[in-house]
Amino acid sequence: VQLVESGGGLVQPGGSLRLSCVASGFTFNRYALSWHRQVPGKEREQVALITGDGGITHYNDSVKGRFTISIDNFKNTVHLQMNGLKPDDTAMYYCHAFSLHNSYWGQGTQVTVSS
Repeated sequence: VQLVESGGGLVQPGGSLRLSCVASGFTFNRYALSWHRQVPGKEREQVALITGDGGITHYNDSVKGRFTISIDNFKNTVHLQMNGLKPDDTAMYYCHAFSLHNSYWGQGTQVTVSS
């Protein structure tokens, strides 16, 4: 089982990034997928979640209207489109896949928002 994130980087305030998480080793559409972020010294927080069929999404209030989570079951990939980025969005972003019995995490991709 593997989750591999990509797409992080350095961006100016107001800019955009698109994170991707490619999954392998499990039945992708039987899991819920989410993105989380963490800064040193703080707890990891959920940013956005999507069900395996893409039918339900949920967002942290701090990113509503700016971030969009989507899923591509053919490519076993979940994306996080991030627009209107703010310095407070700076964090390590992690992909998470979970079901009733299993939970998998990626290694993370760093997002830095700075001028």
